[in-house]
Amino acid sequence: MAMVDEPLYPIAVLIDELKNEDIQLRLNSIRRLSTIARALGEERTRKELIPFLSENNDDEDEVLLAMAEELGVFIPYVGGVEHAHVLLPPLETLSTVEETCVRDKAVESLCRIGAQMKENDIVDYFIAVVKRLAAGEWFTARVSSCGLFHIAYPSATDPLKTELRTIYGQLCQDDMPMVRRAAASNLGKFAATVEQSHLKTEIMSIFDDLTQDDQDSVRLLAVEGCAALGKLLEPQDCVAHILPVIVNFSQV
Repeated sequence: MAMVDEPLYPIAVLIDELKNEDIQLRLNSIRRLSTIARALGEERTRKELIPFLSENNDDEDEVLLAMAEELGVFIPYVGGVEHAHVLLPPLETLSTVEETCVRDKAVESLCRIGAQMKENDIVDYFIAVVKRLAAGEWFTARVSSCGLFHIAYPSATDPLKTELRTIYGQLCQDDMPMVRRAAASNLGKFAATVEQSHLKTEIMSIFDDLTQDDQDSVRLLAVEGCAALGKLLEPQDCVAHILPVIVNFSQV
């Protein structure tokens, strides 16, 4: 009988510990996720552990931060890169929470996973996450989406690339300054993945708009991206687009 019950033990213990009132116990349990996953095996980790974690996201920030960090290195425990997409739902949820450090860690883990995913899985799963976050009702989701475009874009089909560039442009004009700040600070990384023809037109147009934003913090973040954009442009385009911005800001 013990042989039958044994595989159920780790998930049962995890559930009990994650519902315990003692935050340290909950945190310790999250830190042992890899051990629990090894005990469960890859299939049960995919079918039971990850869905459980997706639903168990109402906790102290410290616990959620640990979860976001652990999931970023969880690909081996779900059966390798072909199953990496199962890790996206819990991280997508963590990307929308109020606490900035949790969101940042979730985005970091999403990027780490996305960088290892197969191209067709990026198209089928990862880009859908980016689009959902970018269309999120809460600004926290839209902020997080800005840090994912550079992972999604290279694998996208041409129509999807057009859509992603359009969405990014919309984020740069978002009503919430926090979203525009995130778009400005991530523009260099996104621009590095965009084709030269679109870089000179769409991306530089976005850059120009951000440098004229009515919020000081947005303008400053846009200007900080001058060096990154300058490396991507031909010298004559730097003179036309980047230099006037630097001169203008140096005179403020």
